[in-house]
Amino acid sequence: MNSANIKAVEELLSVPQRIVIIPHKNPDGDAIGSTLALWHYLKNRGHEAVIVSPNDYPKFLKWMPGNEHILNFETKNSQALAAMQEATLIFTLDFNHFGRTGQLEPILEASNARFIMIDHHQAPSNYAEVTYSDVEMSSTCEMVYNFIEFLGDTSTITPEMANCIYTGIMTDTGSFKFSSTTSRTHQVVANLIDKGAKNTEIHNSIYDTNSPSRLHLLGCALKNMVILEEYRTAYITLSQEELDTYNYKKGDTEGFVNYGLTLEGIRFAVIFIENKEEGIIKISFRSEGDFSVNQFARKHFNGGGHDNAAGGRSDVSIEETAKYFVSLLEDYKENLNA
Repeated sequence: MNSANIKAVEELLSVPQRIVIIPHKNPDGDAIGSTLALWHYLKNRGHEAVIVSPNDYPKFLKWMPGNEHILNFETKNSQALAAMQEATLIFTLDFNHFGRTGQLEPILEASNARFIMIDHHQAPSNYAEVTYSDVEMSSTCEMVYNFIEFLGDTSTITPEMANCIYTGIMTDTGSFKFSSTTSRTHQVVANLIDKGAKNTEIHNSIYDTNSPSRLHLLGCALKNMVILEEYRTAYITLSQEELDTYNYKKGDTEGFVNYGLTLEGIRFAVIFIENKEEGIIKISFRSEGDFSVNQFARKHFNGGGHDNAAGGRSDVSIEETAKYFVSLLEDYKENLNA
């Protein structure tokens, strides 16, 4: 954030505000961690603050301090809608286009509130009065830590806030292995531990609470994996029937796409997941090195994200989607084998 943005935020927060904090649809650890950390911070500064999530999120994220106060727009619609309509200030975290909020999009577009965006994805929209956007950042949670630091308030970070921020950084960096993890990231994490973040407990809460059905679904996914050595690519398909067979719950496929990259020589990993309810194939892309899955997803699958992690969608069958995907790889062979 530049000095003008910092001054603008200080002025906005110098008087009591009715604040709503919004994560993206299907929020992940970074989205929930950042919104909860900011919620604690703003409440402690004396503001009215509410988090409105566009929909539900995985059970393994619901242990975080303050989780019980999040309003799920789908199940607490009237409360969430009232909070959004009464808001004087809206923070949007971990996304940069209203379209990423699903059914909240028209409500946000019609809002008379002032907006602050904190996000690390590419190509931000210009809806916010204050935009803190940095694609080099490991996570929105690291940016929330910076945001608090810019305001001179790191001394006010509580153990609850530290746990939430640590969670988002850990999950969005693949437990600190992605290239977006910098020395600054580790410095922030060290400070969070000093402020009370329980790193071992957080890791266990996120990664070591599997159900038998999730592990069986993982086995199915790995059995379905197709390896295309000539393109240094691996992809997984999961049909709705397979999801139903293994009693799929929201969040159960989190991280499955990364298994492709654990194979020696593979640079590009993809998972195609059928969603009958929405009538789409949801796609996650991961890569290593300089192969940009953000550009690939934007060009071919109505998606986007980061250079090494992105999402997309397809409106045709899972078989047609996979076939189309494979047909594209010849044009990228040289890049993938560089």
